[in-house]
Amino acid sequence: MTTDPVMDRRSIRKYTAEPVDDATVERLLQAAMSAPSAGNQQPWQFVVIRDRQLRDRIPSVHPYSAMVPQAPVSILVCGEPESCKWPQYWVQDCSAATENILVEARSLGLGTVWLGVHPLEERVEGLRSLLGIPRQVVPFALVPVGHPAEEKPPSGRYDARRVHRDGW
Repeated sequence: MTTDPVMDRRSIRKYTAEPVDDATVERLLQAAMSAPSAGNQQPWQFVVIRDRQLRDRIPSVHPYSAMVPQAPVSILVCGEPESCKWPQYWVQDCSAATENILVEARSLGLGTVWLGVHPLEERVEGLRSLLGIPRQVVPFALVPVGHPAEEKPPSGRYDARRVHRDGW
């Protein structure tokens, strides 16, 4: 476990063969759905991908997903903008849900990496086709989840030069 899942979170691309149980995946989904949402719209949908044959095919539709077959599970965060009163906010809502998955996974000692899907149409269409996702649902981000086979120190990205107080 970690002492500070936000500050210690890193993109992990190497995983052990140890499985991630259903209760843990459920906890990650609960964390995702606890994210803030504009007008409480909650435009998100999630596809949990455990099937090895599906995971093996994902790199053919997402060029930066070579680690997906290694991870025992991946979560595809999707949005349903047409269901929203304020559809312009679905990307922010799904971003918050994705980040909650990453942070909760880290707090549980798991590794993840955020793989962008939307707005790149070839990735959206590739995953939509592979997973049978309905037209009104937009694949947004893919998150492989597993027990890390690599450790990375905190990134230390804070840069005071990027902070402006009371104006630019």
